[in-house]
Amino acid sequence: MVAADGANLREKAIQNGVDIYTFGGKLMNCGGYGQCGTCIVAIVEGLENLSAKTDFEQRCLKKKPENYRLACQTMVNGPISVQTKPK
Repeated sequence: MVAADGANLREKAIQNGVDIYTFGGKLMNCGGYGQCGTCIVAIVEGLENLSAKTDFEQRCLKKKPENYRLACQTMVNGPISVQTKPK
């Protein structure tokens, strides 16, 4: 998928039919307001092309690998490769 610089990763994924939520996330997500932590994705390539992690991301993802991000809090500024629903 193609996104303009500064595009929100969650919004672009949804616009392009990419399913980022697990079953539980589909039922309990906050709609992209950065309050639930259900839109976790793994960035495979291009970490340097993303916005800095928000305070909520830092707290929510502190026990996750460094390449995990919340799609709703992530702005894209260049090419990336993403794994949805990482384990």
